[in-house]
Amino acid sequence: MTVHFAASRRSTQSPLARALSRRKPGRAANDNCTERGNDRMLHAALHHFARHGLGAAREARRQAERAFFAGDRASYDWWHGICRTLDARLARGLERTTAAGLRTEGVAPSAPETLPQ
Repeated sequence: MTVHFAASRRSTQSPLARALSRRKPGRAANDNCTERGNDRMLHAALHHFARHGLGAAREARRQAERAFFAGDRASYDWWHGICRTLDARLARGLERTTAAGLRTEGVAPSAPETLPQ
């Protein structure tokens, strides 16, 4: 029995040609930073991560909650920023927790403040 080779009609649609072709690199999956110029916060978040490892975002959230319920808004904003840099989802949960804490105390949430640089 003879075997016949049937070539692809177009070389671009050949599975072998697609596998061997070079693709253009796409955007990085974690390239979602929309704010530029906050190197101070990024540096602090990386330093915090180096100290606490994979639990760094949870530790930053604990620090932010502690500062919030102690009434220290500047420290809360700082730790919330570190938490947001490390884990945005955890930071959104922190915002919900602190907003609920304000509601139970009868205080309206204020606009976010920033630390002087």
